[in-house]
Amino acid sequence: MSKFDAIIIGAGHNGLANAAYLAKSGLKVAVLERNPYIGGATVSRELHEGWKYSNCSYVCSLLRPELVRDLELPRHGLQVVPYGGGITFMQNGDHYGNYYDRNRRYREMSRHSIRDANAYERYSADTQKQTRLIRPFLLKRPPDPTSLKLRDLRDLAEFAGAFLEMGEEGLADTVSFWTKSVGDYLSEYFESDVIRAHYAGSGVIGTALGVFSPGTAYVLLHHYMGDVDGNVGSWGFARGGMGAVSDALASAFKSFGGEIICDADVGHVKVRGGKAVGVALRNGDEYDADVIVSSLDPKRTYLDIMRPGDLPVDVVNKAENFKIRGSSGKLNIALDGLPTFHGIEKDSVLMLGDMHFTDNLQRLERAYDDWKDGTWSQDPYLDMLIPTQTDPTMAPPGKHMMSVFVQYAPPLIKGREWTAEDKAGFEKSVIDQIAQYSPDFKDLILHCETRTPKEIEAEVGLTEGNIFQGELTFDQLLFNRPFPGYGQYRGPLGGLYMCGSATHPGGGVMAAPGANAAREILRDLRRPNIVPAGYSDD
Repeated sequence: MSKFDAIIIGAGHNGLANAAYLAKSGLKVAVLERNPYIGGATVSRELHEGWKYSNCSYVCSLLRPELVRDLELPRHGLQVVPYGGGITFMQNGDHYGNYYDRNRRYREMSRHSIRDANAYERYSADTQKQTRLIRPFLLKRPPDPTSLKLRDLRDLAEFAGAFLEMGEEGLADTVSFWTKSVGDYLSEYFESDVIRAHYAGSGVIGTALGVFSPGTAYVLLHHYMGDVDGNVGSWGFARGGMGAVSDALASAFKSFGGEIICDADVGHVKVRGGKAVGVALRNGDEYDADVIVSSLDPKRTYLDIMRPGDLPVDVVNKAENFKIRGSSGKLNIALDGLPTFHGIEKDSVLMLGDMHFTDNLQRLERAYDDWKDGTWSQDPYLDMLIPTQTDPTMAPPGKHMMSVFVQYAPPLIKGREWTAEDKAGFEKSVIDQIAQYSPDFKDLILHCETRTPKEIEAEVGLTEGNIFQGELTFDQLLFNRPFPGYGQYRGPLGGLYMCGSATHPGGGVMAAPGANAAREILRDLRRPNIVPAGYSDD
């Protein structure tokens, strides 16, 4: 039996970020990972010889720059390369090109609607206003409005002050925005079907809701809160695949003396006298620690690795009712060359960014209808990229790797488990849609890894394949994440904490939950608060 100051369960990006900060403060820290490799959903794997897949998370933007600086991640090998462009292909043979250059974007929008071209600046300004409101609170513990503690009252006053600064009209717009559907929100600015569809996808990615479901406008905002090289809203590729993020975090952690133990599948958290005191692995090994931190979601934490008799009944009930519906799948494809797409040249900047094939909101909503009916979308929404155009390290010279995020795919098919035939049908629906717009695409396929929610849950530990560890709906945000009374990273037992995406501020490769939880742990241990620079709340 080994003894540590802190044990973190799960070597995903949040678990590693949490561990790095705890180790940086001088604690003896171990990270336990059930897989033989680290990274969780932030991983690069060679599943076809010569090709490296970002086989879960696939783009980088939300990773907080404060953490990158604090942990010196570039020194540990992290390099994020920004990409531009983006395109939505239309069924009539035309397309909408999403240029980052302001003048080119205006001209392209004008082809579809002069009104929309003139409305874009207003849309951008209004959306960025919401981004500026929320970004300062990403690296803060959410205040509990039911608490009368001085710290919560002070933080609530700060939070309320940020809203009041927006003025009466701005406050009304904010409340409306947070509760509105992404379809309705975009329709306030744009009239063109393809332009609305192009931007609407960010409101449903990873979410078991449709474009006309209330609350999806916030999901759009969640995807706008990142930055690359200081450019807010920009996205990039981690050189070498998304595993480069977890590799850099692991390297930083180890530089502070931390230890990572793989093939360590936690069976249960040991509890003594109402306090978490260690973990027992399924193979019989045991590790003790004063602090146990779970980077798993609430269902896996409280219903799987905790014994029911060790928990308050209300926590078990809340974990059972936590909303964590799977809705996504993924294809990773090795290509013999760069595909040709109708209407654009291979050297077009539009090829470098996100490619979509759903050109109106009605098609997006029908894709959601299939999910509600218990099957994969027959006409899915795809977020497709070819990262090897920007990062050639992921494939042999002259070859390419394609990443295809798919919305929608349910965790169960008509209430039963996925079969091999279901998986093949899901894969075919995706490949057929891409092939409608690329005449040589199918001929270039050398290998395809297809991941339904079943594979994502089994391999990564994301319940139902939900990429955010829980819906980003208003009832599961801020102090309600994961649920009321436990929204500040502390569990119901002494020494027990949570640091995964199911805690504030939510999902994506952000690492903020891990850093925020580390701050609270260090505060409880009366250690120097060093997490992260510039965001101390003492």
